[in-house]
Amino acid sequence: MIEEELMKHGERGGLQRIERAGVALVGDVEGPVSFGFTERTGGVSRAPFASLNLGAHVDDDPAAVAENRRRVLAALGAESLSDRLVVPNQVHGDHVVTIADGSPAALEAARAEAGAGADAVVCTAPDVPVLLCFADCVPCILVAPQAFAVVHSGWKGTFAGIAGKAARVLMERAGCAPSGIAAYIGPHILGDEYEVSDELMERFRTRFPDVAVGKGRLLDLSECIRFLLIEAGLSPDAIFDPQLSTMRENDRFYSYRAESGRCGRHGAVAVLAG
Repeated sequence: MIEEELMKHGERGGLQRIERAGVALVGDVEGPVSFGFTERTGGVSRAPFASLNLGAHVDDDPAAVAENRRRVLAALGAESLSDRLVVPNQVHGDHVVTIADGSPAALEAARAEAGAGADAVVCTAPDVPVLLCFADCVPCILVAPQAFAVVHSGWKGTFAGIAGKAARVLMERAGCAPSGIAAYIGPHILGDEYEVSDELMERFRTRFPDVAVGKGRLLDLSECIRFLLIEAGLSPDAIFDPQLSTMRENDRFYSYRAESGRCGRHGAVAVLAG
């Protein structure tokens, strides 16, 4: 299923399914920015978080989470950077943390800011891996020639326009034009699966009048995110969405809805080579 969807939707973006030491991720580790969306297997967490849970807020064993994160960085070739990992406290907002300096003092400041609440990180500093965690919300990784952004976009963040905001911040901090950015949308609850209230659908139809936000009460967040990225200047041809479903592929990705709210978290992770 994943391989078919990558061929259909993601082949131009260079996305591939990578397996290293038992850890699987969908991404690209060949360029200056190594990145990926992790699957749920290959870790040490036990049920109901089995097995590659990366979330530290779900009552999993902290030692298991730390080991799982180490394994993911190892799959990216960045195991030696485990002590430099930045993981925000995600709050479904639109705050973007920027990291331009990898010094210990700058990393401490960035972690403090991210810990106070953030749903996107823009990084122009080498050797600083960034991880955000998901279980149905939409992950988005933006890649510039020597920088990247990792974005968490649930319905609140999407409504607030966080993907477009992160793209603009990335362009400003990286000093690049929109044509220099590629966007990758990771596994999420798809538009034919995500049932919401009539009131929320109406809010999205009003907020995104030019977007096919969904039929009936089924909300398509990724279509809204595409619009936000294009509005920020990205080319439609530079936005890659293999339409990986957390609900249909629940054996490969965590799903808050499919698992009744008790599950681990997969990740969107990226690092710029030094």
